[in-house]
Amino acid sequence: MSQTVRTRPEGSGQPLSEAYDTALLDLDGVVYAGGSAIAHAVESLGTARGGGMHLAYVTNNALRTPDTVAEHLTALGIPTEAGDVITSAQAVARLISEQVPAGARVLVIGGDGLRVALRERGLEPVESADDDPVAVVQGYGGPELPWGRFAEACYAIGRGVPWFASNTDLTIPSARGIVPGNGAAVEVVRIATGAEPQVAGKPLTPMHRETVLRTGAERPLVVGDRLDTDIEGAFNGEVDSLLVLTGVTDGAQLLAAPPQHRPTYVDADLRGLLTGQPEVVEAGEGFRCGGWTATAGSDRLELEGDGEVLDGLRALCAAAWTAAGAGSCGLDGGKALARLGL
Repeated sequence: MSQTVRTRPEGSGQPLSEAYDTALLDLDGVVYAGGSAIAHAVESLGTARGGGMHLAYVTNNALRTPDTVAEHLTALGIPTEAGDVITSAQAVARLISEQVPAGARVLVIGGDGLRVALRERGLEPVESADDDPVAVVQGYGGPELPWGRFAEACYAIGRGVPWFASNTDLTIPSARGIVPGNGAAVEVVRIATGAEPQVAGKPLTPMHRETVLRTGAERPLVVGDRLDTDIEGAFNGEVDSLLVLTGVTDGAQLLAAPPQHRPTYVDADLRGLLTGQPEVVEAGEGFRCGGWTATAGSDRLELEGDGEVLDGLRALCAAAWTAAGAGSCGLDGGKALARLGL
């Protein structure tokens, strides 16, 4: 895939909720954190939906079913139907169904989300390598997943059964901090077997395909907080993206982002859906956004002016990404970010 290298965030004269027909929203770090709604999320999503934007919730977490996720969002004050939720379990179930016979048995290493998704595609979930599965699927099974489940996967894979994974996120957020995700569990099986799974979830294309098939989106906007899943997934799907700073990505990571991790737009939170986006323009040897001008020096990024913090960050992105080109910016942006309080 060949794409133009993005060297600055884009502007938009329209509110993003009007410029795009569908928001493909990540959940953890975007809509909620630790199960509780993030500030401004409920009101912003309600306004966007009321204005005609379709909201779809796209998650790499294969543990919970779409019904369970929809119930959680509705309880937070975001009315949601199960059909509005797309999970990596659904994406991997479709991937498997395209390679095995209808009604085939699939060994499940994970939770109910995988079992429901497999049945939806006409496949039969089984629990043992001795049940003659034709595929193994591995997804996040929660903190109580028994160690013996990994052994079952290894037995089947050792017999030549193809292996699939819902996603390979090494970590996930929890109410008490960062914990191992499905990617860490996949590494356990990889080390034991030497095998490589087929992976469906973000940032890979099977997840994007599943999302578009289920939503019918014609002009989607990916909204996320992670550069290596949400934003890279949008890049791979060749669609626009909005990074919100309510999750795991900080200013330094954003400035150092290689091309596949550079979002189309940057905003503080989901209120960014309801507004236009300021333009970043060339200003001499630097870039200006609002009242800020950023330049790339020999060893660090410089920032002058004042105004809205996000405008300063957007200007810094333009200076950093332009200097980096197709690589990752190694200039020191610490002093400039500190001036913005980031």
